[in-house]
Order: sequence, then C-alpha cells, then structure tokens
Amino acid sequence: ADVRVERRFVPESCPRTVRPGDFVRYHYLGAFPDGTRFDSSYDRGSTFNVFVGKGQLIAGMDKALVGMCVNERRFVKIPPKLAYGSEGVSGVIPPNAVLHFDVLLIDLWNSEDEVQVQTYFKPEKCPRTVQVSDFVRYHYNGTFLDGTLFDSSHNRMRTYDTYVGIGWLIPGMDQGLLGMCIGEKRIITIPPFLAYGEEGDGKEIPGQASLVFDVVLLDLHNPKDGITIENQHVPESCERRSQTGDFLRYHYNGTLLDGTLFDSSYSRNRTYDTYVGQGYVIAGMDEGLLGVCTGEKRRIIIPPHLGYGEEGRGKIPGSAVLVFDIHVVDFHNPSDSVSITVNYKPSNCTVLSKKGDYLKYHYNASLLDGTLLDSTHSLGKTYNIVLGSGQVVVGMDMGLQDMCVGERRTVVIPPHLGYGEDGVEGEVPGSAVLVFDIELLELVSGLPEGYMFVWNGEVSPNLFEEIDQNHDGEVLLEEFSEYIQAQVDSGKGKLAPGFDFEKIVKNMFTNQDRDGNGKVTAEEFKLKDQEAKEEHDEL
Repeated sequence: ADVRVERRFVPESCPRTVRPGDFVRYHYLGAFPDGTRFDSSYDRGSTFNVFVGKGQLIAGMDKALVGMCVNERRFVKIPPKLAYGSEGVSGVIPPNAVLHFDVLLIDLWNSEDEVQVQTYFKPEKCPRTVQVSDFVRYHYNGTFLDGTLFDSSHNRMRTYDTYVGIGWLIPGMDQGLLGMCIGEKRIITIPPFLAYGEEGDGKEIPGQASLVFDVVLLDLHNPKDGITIENQHVPESCERRSQTGDFLRYHYNGTLLDGTLFDSSYSRNRTYDTYVGQGYVIAGMDEGLLGVCTGEKRRIIIPPHLGYGEEGRGKIPGSAVLVFDIHVVDFHNPSDSVSITVNYKPSNCTVLSKKGDYLKYHYNASLLDGTLLDSTHSLGKTYNIVLGSGQVVVGMDMGLQDMCVGERRTVVIPPHLGYGEDGVEGEVPGSAVLVFDIELLELVSGLPEGYMFVWNGEVSPNLFEEIDQNHDGEVLLEEFSEYIQAQVDSGKGKLAPGFDFEKIVKNMFTNQDRDGNGKVTAEEFKLKDQEAKEEHDEL
C-alpha cells in the first residue's frame, strides 16, 4: 500500500507548490484510524518546521507534502512501511500502525530563493527611484505567507521612516525597496534567511517565517540633497531678481511628495511676507526664493534637513520632503528709493514743480502684479495737492518733484515710502510696492517756504491803519479777512495755493495775535520779514 492523500481544501491562488528540498512550516493533527489522537502541533502552539525530501521526516510524510500549496489542507493516510514499521515508537505508536494526518501548510521557501518583488501600481511620472543610502517614508502591511497580518504602519497612523541599504532594515527589505518610485505600490516577499531567520523577532514573527510586505512609498530623499527648483513660469520682462535682504510677498501651496496639502496662503487669502536669505524662513525656502522675478511661478522641492527636519511641524510629518508651488507677487529692498520713469515730456518744459506748488494730476495706482487699486479717471476729476506738505505719502511727494505740466511718469514706490507694513485696510495690502502712472495737468506756483501770503508789489507803509478800517486801534479777524480778500482780488497780494482761504487767514491772524485775545494791536502787528530781520540782528 502507498500513501493516500485527500485534498480537503485547495486555495484559489497557488503561486508555488512544495518540491523536495523545500523548507516548510505546517500544522498537523496525528491520529490512529480509530480516531485516537497521538500528536498535535496546535497543542504546542507552534508549527512543525522541516526540510522536505531530506530524510528528516517519515518517508510517507516526505511524499505527502510534495505538491502542496500554502493554505492547502490535506488528509493523509500512511501505511506502517512508510511510517514507523514493525518497531513503532515506544509508548506512543504501536507496531504496524497506520497513521492519519490532518495537515495545513503555512509557509514554504527554498534556500535558493531570493527576494521577490511584484509591483502592482506605478505612477506615470517617476523622476527618481530609491537608491542605497536614501531615506524613505513608507506605509506597509506585513503578513505571513498564509495571509495572517503581523504588523501594519497604517494601524499606527504613521509611516515607517528609515535609511535604505545601510543595514537599518532586514536585508530583504533593504533590497526590496530599491528602485521604487514615489507613489509606487509593491509586494515584497522575503525568505526568512533575509528576514528574521531561525529565531524570529522574539515577538510576532516566529522562526523560519517568510514575510510578505505590501508597501506604498510616500517620500524619498538623500541626506546629500539640496533643494530642487522647477521653473514653471518666468515673466518675459524681468528687470530685477530677488537677492539676500530683499522683502518678498508671495503666495504658495505646500504639499508633501504624495500630493497631500499641508498649507496654503491662498486659503488664508493673503500673501506670505518675509525677508529672504536671512533665516526668517526654513533654509530651503530662504534659498529657493532667491533669484526670482515679480510674477514668477516656481516649484521648490525641499529635503527635510532644509525643511522641518526629523521632528516635522503641525501637519508636516518628521523627515518629510516639502513641495512648495510659489507665485511671487512683489518684492523690494528696505534701501530702495522711489523709481521714476518719464514716459512723456512736452517740448516746452521750463516750469518744474517744487515744494509748495499746487498740483492737479491724474493717476492710475496699481500693484506690481498689475492689480488696479485706484484711478482718478474713473472718478472723472483730478487729484489736487500742495506738493511737499504731507498731503500724500512720502514717495508720492518725491515722485511729483521737478515735473512740468503735460509730463507723464511712472512712479514706483516701495512700502516704506508708501503705506508701510499695515497698508490700507481693504485697499492696499501691507508691505506692498505701489505703481503710479501720473499725468500732471495743472501747476500753480507756490509761495516761498514758510509763507502763506506775499505782496506782489510794494507794501504800504501804513499797513495797520489801512486794515483798521474803523480806526479803533484794534483789528478783528473779520477786518483782517476782508482786507486780505481785497488785496488778493485786486492782484496786489497772493495766497499760498491749494489751501482753504479761511484757514490761511485765520492762521495769519493768529500769528499776529500774540496774546491770543482775538484782537491785533499796532504793537502786535509785524510783518514776517521784519521779524526775520530782528531775529537775524539778535544773532
């Protein structure tokens, strides 16, 4: 009689079957034909581990295991001549016993095996693959060959992070991860001699176990990496590129290599504003923001040692490569002054604007990226100011100097000469560079500095008497105001242009009313020139 095999269960998938020379791990129940059990691996809580076809088993078992799949269950009858024969085993198996075995195959490998890699998903783009000494972050499920899960990074909700190829991992994993792309998924099957060997890991993994890792690679870098810059859009005209010490305003989306978004300035609806090259941002960003133009879009890929390191931060895991897609909105340097470009100058350009002149001009105001902020054209009237009197931002006072009527200019004003770090709520962003297109339409010459009123001709020697119309030796504001008005109307005197008549007159009157009692006496009344002379005399 020979061995009789009944295949009780055969799994659908059977990639390999037992051949002589293979090593197997299996569970079994051993019984006599009457059902009396004489042995069981289940009672011992561990599989039976052995080479097949090398005489380490009874002959019938060596034959019965051949052709078996992992997870297959066989019911085996072995005659005594292929078992323990006429001798039996003292106290356990009587002479000439037929043996019945219920066998379940758990694991199977051969000492000639190598690591097996089966890629079941590969992304279209794969700019870089895992090499020896790279650092990777991956998720995995670890199972035995029979499908039992022994470990999973998904359950811990964090990736497994490690160097590859330098002995931090079991040898089979060091090998199985090589050549992988970000986003690739593969099944890595590792024989025990490239895993935890005869002893296992002392915890979940028994000795001589084959391991199957289902791996997805999320992240990859090398400690030698610098940042990578991919230019996506560079404006055609780029007069100036950012340098160390410049102040930049930019928008960004920050993602991990697998595309997970961790931060975005767009979602906050405001730019990120910072100095570059001075350590205010992570090292990789400090470097990646140098040499950009206003309006440029670039992708900056930053390895963790130039990012948030092994600790990570917020939604950024430790040792993560960061991908920033940035759009530069504007930049300036704190040392910048106002930049003036003359676009048109009339041929007759002799009268130039100076401090104190009253100017009427049109302008369009925009940001460096072209966003229109404001325009006098849309209001249908000019903007009118007295130059150098603080009625506009400092940069505008500078940009309107030495301009003639009909001239057109573009004036670029850095924020420290504009609306500063705060900007104007709802209108001008903080730290924004402003661009004004200006056309000067009218210029009324101002008076010499410090003067509100000047005489066009000789001054009357009996000035006080002329003003004091009722000759009571006191001049009231009303009398003073009427007199000045008459001088201006007749062309004998001139007021500083651009100011409110009543304000100027009141100002002049208060200057004369030394004791502040609302009346000016002959004693109090003095001309500014006289006063200046006296001061000089005193000096």
